[in-house]
Amino acid sequence: MRDFQRPGRSAVYATNGMCATSHPLAAQVALSILQAGGNAADAAIGAGVLLGFCEPQMTGLAGDCFVLLKPAGEDRVVALNGSGRAPAALDAAAMRARGLAAIPTYGIEAVTLPGAVDAFCRLSADWGKLELAQVLAPAIRYAEDGVPVSPRTAFDWARATHLSGDARRHFLIDGKAPGVGAVFRAPGQADVLRRIAREGRAGFYAGAVADDIIDSLQALGGCHTHDDLAATACDYTDPVESDYRGVSLIEHAPNGQGATANLLLNILKHFDLSALDPLGAERAHIEAEATRLAYDARNRFIADPDHTTRLAHMLSDETAQRLAALIDPERPMAKVAPLTESVHKDTVYLTVVDRDRMAVSLIYSVFHSFGAGLASRRFGLAFQNRGAGFTLAEGHPNEAGGGKRPMHTIIPAMLRENGRVTLPFGVMGGAYQPTGHARVVSNLVDYGMELQAALDAPRAFAGQDDEGDALMLETGYAEAVHEALTRMGHTTGWRQEPLGGAQAIRIEADGTLVGASDPRKDGCALGY
Repeated sequence: MRDFQRPGRSAVYATNGMCATSHPLAAQVALSILQAGGNAADAAIGAGVLLGFCEPQMTGLAGDCFVLLKPAGEDRVVALNGSGRAPAALDAAAMRARGLAAIPTYGIEAVTLPGAVDAFCRLSADWGKLELAQVLAPAIRYAEDGVPVSPRTAFDWARATHLSGDARRHFLIDGKAPGVGAVFRAPGQADVLRRIAREGRAGFYAGAVADDIIDSLQALGGCHTHDDLAATACDYTDPVESDYRGVSLIEHAPNGQGATANLLLNILKHFDLSALDPLGAERAHIEAEATRLAYDARNRFIADPDHTTRLAHMLSDETAQRLAALIDPERPMAKVAPLTESVHKDTVYLTVVDRDRMAVSLIYSVFHSFGAGLASRRFGLAFQNRGAGFTLAEGHPNEAGGGKRPMHTIIPAMLRENGRVTLPFGVMGGAYQPTGHARVVSNLVDYGMELQAALDAPRAFAGQDDEGDALMLETGYAEAVHEALTRMGHTTGWRQEPLGGAQAIRIEADGTLVGASDPRKDGCALGY
């Protein structure tokens, strides 16, 4: 139990339904949808779409999503891949011929087609109880009337310096990032949502909205076409699952990087982490070394599902055992292969469990802050730069190509214990997400932490993002840990910003719901 004399937050307990999101307004909307007779799928859609206005730097209608769903009364898990594809005319060889070694992070070449709206419409039709118009009504109202900018959103917004053209007009106020309490309105996107509410996916992938998307992309030099947009479709797939000391981690299959978390835990189970200080240098060192090895495998193997050929090898116990044997508990190994993809950390994650115990784990993103920094002219849709997740290395499974899905950083997750799904959860933070998943699981399993404490605990990350390859520590770590890791031979530093954010709901055996929400974000868990 936490020390009630020190700053912190308690987990939330309820019996009927619960949501955990990164913004209070989205949590409230999810709860109101549940109380109006909607189920977890309805509530997740309503809250997720609203987050595009509460945290527009993180996500939006022109982004992608991934979903894990446990149906009511069952313990099977359904995976829905709502990630878009590259335009058919995208050509890696042509980009190499132009002298490019990587896809420009904020270039038009990085913009892939938006898959989230198609996935939301499919999720609603296949699993929801309410009409889509009713589910979208709160987000439409907030987009029209405005959302006061919260502190974490203002912090992130001010750091987005790459907005250009129409994106500046739609996402800046008087040419500046809005501060805390300023009201952000998106009337163009409210119009888009009204069209989706009336027409379903056709309201987005055809007609005036489609014209705005494609005309704007082509004006920016893109090779995107109406045929590319119309062909965008989500897919159901089977999740991947692995055991960690009797608890199963369920992740979304590629093109998401979820299998990296499975591999990372498979490596870590060869070490007795429970004998180590959870906030000590020894645990941080072993996790960092396992992270470098797991991410090296990710960078070589994970790609579009049609091009990921060595997933079984990546998930095998033998692979993990061989990689674990490379780790010296006392000093870091030589640098592993550097990243060839661009990675970042702008994403929203939410989870909802309803009274019938349908559980939804949903993650939704435009990749970098405001995606490519580009937006459609009429409706102000921020274009994602998910194509920056491709590589231009010839012959690589994740080589950029027309109609391919890039490797994605965003990953929803669930835990299964004794055959029963017990915990939909997720950790935002771009490249950090697999490490975040592994750390939350280890916090719970190896150290017996309460759910909220498992999210609150300080985090470390062995590079692989914009901080380089250093082992970066959040400021919750003691100075002595930083010094010990440096003596081991790590290049260490202090994070300039928090490592992601997390949301989780535990489904207890007696039916009680326990919700936790990461204090690194402005959100909360709510139940009834």
